[in-house]
Amino acid sequence: MHTKFFLSLACASLLASLISSPATYAAETASCGEEMPCEIENGQYYVHLPENRQGEEPLGAILYLHGHRGKAVNAIRNKGFQRMADELGVAFVAVQGVNGTWSFPTAPRSLRNESEFFDRVLDDLSDRFGVDKDRTMLSGFSSGGFMTWYLACEDSGRFSGYAPIAGAFWEPLPDNCPTENPYLFHVHGTGDTVVPLAGRWLGGGQWKQGDVFESFDVWRRQNDLTDAEPKRFKDGNLECERWTPKAGLLELCLHDGGHSVEARWIKRAWRELGDMKGWTKKS
Repeated sequence: MHTKFFLSLACASLLASLISSPATYAAETASCGEEMPCEIENGQYYVHLPENRQGEEPLGAILYLHGHRGKAVNAIRNKGFQRMADELGVAFVAVQGVNGTWSFPTAPRSLRNESEFFDRVLDDLSDRFGVDKDRTMLSGFSSGGFMTWYLACEDSGRFSGYAPIAGAFWEPLPDNCPTENPYLFHVHGTGDTVVPLAGRWLGGGQWKQGDVFESFDVWRRQNDLTDAEPKRFKDGNLECERWTPKAGLLELCLHDGGHSVEARWIKRAWRELGDMKGWTKKS
């Protein structure tokens, strides 16, 4: 009798915890997080959940793609990225490339169907952690920036917005993109010698990084903005130009540094995107 009584109490307690905080329960039973990778078909990702998350509150997410030969676990360990996620109240998701590389259309090797893979990542984030797929932003640095541009070109609606840093299209640039204009916030250093604004040849002349301005022209031509004057403004150490198509946004922000990434640039893009979409969490 006593055994049945205590079992009933345990079941009631578990049920109450599920009802009161389903998102917390999902995170606790996800079997991955922080430096423990989440394994899915053809790859893995790491996730840092915000410390101040409310149990039933929809969770936005910033997905981040590392540079060439990089490791996603190093991004998830980055205290600046963790603080950014905590301040914004979003999940920070560091995705791992195959052998540290990304298989965008003009890349030297194709090791994975990245489109299918990122759909699986989003589905898994939704299932495991309750991420709202309508409140996501993809960011990437260097080679991860290249991948970000190509995913935006292929299907701008996969993510709510895109914030590539120091990486655009490769040669030959696409003539156009088969999708609506994205919300695109690009940051680049004028002193970048690894991925210069004008691009550079790689592999003894086998491949060429594209020109950032010409990459923007692909979108501008597509939106009849070739001759349109952008809005110019300064935000911190960034000198920015912004074009406003009928759908989405095109923004190019330059700083006088080299090949680098800062959490505040990604944080700024999320807040700008949230203002435009109407779901920014003020902090």
